[in-house]
Amino acid sequence: MDFEAIKRAAQNYLPQMTRFLRDLIAIPSESCEEEGVIRRTIAEMEALGFDKAEIDPEGNALGWMGEGSRIIAFDGHIDTVGIGNIANWEHDPYKGYETDDIIYGRGGSDQEGGVVSAVYGAKIMKDLNLIPADTKILVVASVQEEDCDGLCWQYIHKEDGITPEFVVSTEPTDGGIYRGHRGRMEIRVDVKGVSCHGSAPERGDNAIYKMADILEEVRALNENTATEQDEIKGLVKMLDPKYNPEHWEDARFLGRGTITCSQIFYTSPSRCAVADSCAVSLDRRMTAGETWDSCLDEIRNLPACKKYGDDVKVSMYLYDRPAWTGLKYETECYFPTWINKESAAHVQALVDAHKGLFGDKRIGHPSAMDKRDRPLIDKWTFSTNGVSIQGRYGIPCVGFGPGAESQAHAPNEITWKQDLVTCAALYAAVPMCYKPENRTDDVTEYRAGKTDTKFAND
Repeated sequence: MDFEAIKRAAQNYLPQMTRFLRDLIAIPSESCEEEGVIRRTIAEMEALGFDKAEIDPEGNALGWMGEGSRIIAFDGHIDTVGIGNIANWEHDPYKGYETDDIIYGRGGSDQEGGVVSAVYGAKIMKDLNLIPADTKILVVASVQEEDCDGLCWQYIHKEDGITPEFVVSTEPTDGGIYRGHRGRMEIRVDVKGVSCHGSAPERGDNAIYKMADILEEVRALNENTATEQDEIKGLVKMLDPKYNPEHWEDARFLGRGTITCSQIFYTSPSRCAVADSCAVSLDRRMTAGETWDSCLDEIRNLPACKKYGDDVKVSMYLYDRPAWTGLKYETECYFPTWINKESAAHVQALVDAHKGLFGDKRIGHPSAMDKRDRPLIDKWTFSTNGVSIQGRYGIPCVGFGPGAESQAHAPNEITWKQDLVTCAALYAAVPMCYKPENRTDDVTEYRAGKTDTKFAND
């Protein structure tokens, strides 16, 4: 394989990639409102000569190259979060600007840039005859990830009936090859109270005060150590073989779990009354060894929750928001943890491609390198569609994508043009670097797995 020819081709496509990414950024595309960017992506695929470009019933764009039975997929979510407080942006996040080095605007790093590199990576494969005869290439621009990561791949796998040999996630990786990440859950706690006139609060039962007690203990879960003196042992305990004998090493690779209160709600007859209900949303990040049952039980077993007994309900959120096509595909808000073995054939395909193209160290624009002095093979801090691809279904998944995690969801988001070129080149080289004869059935180092609830879609 001529790695230099691949690098030249990727560099030559930079003007087209820049134009495509700026077009995507200019189209607001929050979750469930992605129609414009999906149709723009389909148009790009068709213009570049994809063998087939289609939109599935959930609204995902699927672009195909090649005719073999083996599928290698490249996934990038096309939706973005909102812009938040516009005063925090120095320029219009949907018009932005570009320099010789960067592209500015919402979605550049997280993660429309990944879609752009994948589309052009497939084009380079076709240009240079890099698609093995037994292989089809699938580029997915997926929807609803920011709302419910992995839902799109629940649909693609179960309803579209697509099971790739492996999937390359194009989420931002700061120049690294990522083989896993923590999972997460969206937990709700509801507390009942009894209202009364605010002039005599002792006649009622204030639900907000009850919730305040619970939240103090939720905070302790996140901040406490795990010594014998800690009544509420902190989540850091999962890094200790005493508390996590089977998976503490994997937990140390991923990092400890976390929990935080992200939303609060209440009901009260008026501002002159005691609140008769209070509810909170908890964002729970899960490391190896933690399950959806263990995370729910850990809240239920907090002293304050036990104290208030039947007045407290702990549950997991259900996602049921319709896609831009109108399709509603329900699932519980549980997103499983996963790690690949570093030796797995699909991971090594990316490693070999990177070494052939760029060497064994992370690369990037000089302004990006302060966060890239790390091992080439690592893990994400945040969550991706891999929660379904590998977390639920065990389909091998590995990550390499343009941009930086630190740019995700932040004002003044940028991505680096060099990353677009680097990723397009690596994607183009991956199919020929993949050695299917080295594939084994035990590519997963840790996987929390799917659930058996009625909403799991699995």
